[in-house]
Amino acid sequence: MKKLKILTNGLLKENPVLVLVLGTCPTLAMSVSVINAVAMGLAAMAVLICSNAVISLLRKIIPDTVRIPCYIVVIAGFVTLVQMLMEAYLPDLYEMLGVYLALIVVNCIILGRAEMFANKHNVLESALDGLGMGFGFTLALVAMATVREVLGNASFAGMKIGFLENYRIPILTAPPGGFLVFGCLIALVAYITRGKAPQRKSFDCEGCPSASFCRKDQCPSNIETETEAK
Repeated sequence: MKKLKILTNGLLKENPVLVLVLGTCPTLAMSVSVINAVAMGLAAMAVLICSNAVISLLRKIIPDTVRIPCYIVVIAGFVTLVQMLMEAYLPDLYEMLGVYLALIVVNCIILGRAEMFANKHNVLESALDGLGMGFGFTLALVAMATVREVLGNASFAGMKIGFLENYRIPILTAPPGGFLVFGCLIALVAYITRGKAPQRKSFDCEGCPSASFCRKDQCPSNIETETEAK
């Protein structure tokens, strides 16, 4: 049951895009078409699963002071592997994703799960978390892309929908339309979950990737806490 919960958390309750609001840049850029959304989602999912598993495997030997650079090296290695495979076997998709494929390295969903989950759990649970979060990311991308492509371009996965041709809403394929659909889907998920989605009640140093080497006296959360105390 615990493993099933880990696997399904990322679908809705802790969806990385629509609840935790992570990975916004690739979400908005790659949700113009369903094909792009699926390709980006699957690429990120592959990197999430592999990097989570490896980071979990190495969590006891990676020094705390350099754990973030180590995570980035691991993630970059898998992103490079995905890039090479796509360039060799799926060159059209490789061209479509462009620079956003390489930017998976700095996708905050992947780095966030490495720090918040893989660093504290075993290999199997970390891989399941990567699978669940990756699928949740893909699901959010495809949902956004479906709305934007169908209503904005009168097509689905590149196939034209004739009866919608005269009712297209072109702004949905532009950046403002992306933000509009993004906000509507976030509101829909909040309504479905009835506000039960997890929210951070405090912004302390626990869970912060920079907590081990930042200056405590300059930490915004500590300053805010001291101000409230006064």
